[in-house]
Amino acid sequence: MYSSLHTIRIFLVMFFALCIFTGCKKFLDLKTDTAVVVPESLSDLQALLDNSTKMNLQRTPNYSESSCDDYFLPEATYNGFDDERQRIYRWQPVPYNFQNDWSVAYEPVYIANFCLEQLNKITYSNSTLSQWNNIKGSALFYRSYYFLGLTWSHAKAYDKDSSFLHPGIVLRLSSDFNLPSVRATVQDCYDRIIIDTKEAANYLPGLPAHAMRPSKAAAYGLLARAYLSMRLYDSAFKYADLCLQIKNSLIDYNADSDLNSSVNASTPFKRFNKETIFYSEMSSTYTTQSISRARVDTILFSSYNENDLRKKAFYRLVSPYYQFKGSYTGNNNQYFTGITTAEMFLVRAECYARQLNTTPALADLNSLMQKRWSASVPYTAFTANTPADALQKILTERRKELYMRGLRWIDIKRLNKENANIILQRKIGSNYYTLYPNTGFYALPLPADIVQLTGIPQNN
Repeated sequence: MYSSLHTIRIFLVMFFALCIFTGCKKFLDLKTDTAVVVPESLSDLQALLDNSTKMNLQRTPNYSESSCDDYFLPEATYNGFDDERQRIYRWQPVPYNFQNDWSVAYEPVYIANFCLEQLNKITYSNSTLSQWNNIKGSALFYRSYYFLGLTWSHAKAYDKDSSFLHPGIVLRLSSDFNLPSVRATVQDCYDRIIIDTKEAANYLPGLPAHAMRPSKAAAYGLLARAYLSMRLYDSAFKYADLCLQIKNSLIDYNADSDLNSSVNASTPFKRFNKETIFYSEMSSTYTTQSISRARVDTILFSSYNENDLRKKAFYRLVSPYYQFKGSYTGNNNQYFTGITTAEMFLVRAECYARQLNTTPALADLNSLMQKRWSASVPYTAFTANTPADALQKILTERRKELYMRGLRWIDIKRLNKENANIILQRKIGSNYYTLYPNTGFYALPLPADIVQLTGIPQNN
């Protein structure tokens, strides 16, 4: 896609980024006989941010999804894992090292920081203003996107009364790897994410040139995610609504150009389909729930109505259990974790219900579910007697719609803060392992090598 010069420049900056994670400062201190090409033009910086391998693909946290309750491992599969992955599956701390969620997510953070620093050295003109703005907004968005995912994984659930006391993640705001790593508070993490994402929205276009690029709609979607996880529902509503004002198209699961023939296909959905606002994929480091090995929780699977086309679109029988096949990546190798219109409909519906606005809450839910329901039978709209009843139905459909999107872990954490009492349990042979609500393990362990190298405190 890019010129050979851009490719060389990307390679060099990626090398510098790698040095942060592998400690090769000594090598960088050596002088070379050839000039090092440093990206310095707007085109160079945009090329760095357009490098989807570094910025979008297999980058969002996986450890949290491995810890969720939407899947299980058959005993033979579990026995085939090494001790580290078995312990992850049992919710037991394991001293894991590079490569992991932490390293793959902080690489795009580094690139974003580098681009922001270089951008400050470039003076824009009327003809380059839109490109300058796109780079600024995109870099801020990417940094916030990965900060939020890591905070969801490695910090306690947000609590307005105590988050200023609890450790969050490291907020790397510079590409200078000589600066020490210090864990910010959970409050500081969310404050930074929200401030930067709001700023990003001011610079970005409404919709992007490509779904792998950030946009104003994506920034609003990210803010809706952040505020929902903070249980600040008025703000979550505001930004989900703003997002849907820009983009609100939904795939009709009965027949649609974004389907590969039908929901019965082995890979039903096309990549970059009409629901995709921003495209990202889950990392595959230390995974226990790869698509090929994980099986769908049997109670969750049975909760889908036979006329609900998601049952066919998302899952296939691998006797005697079911396996996921419905990723919006367009293949059965990676999990899609990006922002979609369907997710925003569900966020807005949940917030309506929490505001006691039952009618618009159900209208949003039905707008989505009509597109998921078999046209061979009349659609029966969801109804509710109370806002609490509407909320429960919306949360149920949220879980069923957003399977393996990297959202379940934070949903469990935020809902348990509201006394949902979601208890996770694994059965391995005759042994049962249980994770109770609000326990320390919900702030997942940090990588052992990061703790050792930086001296930051490990989660308890």
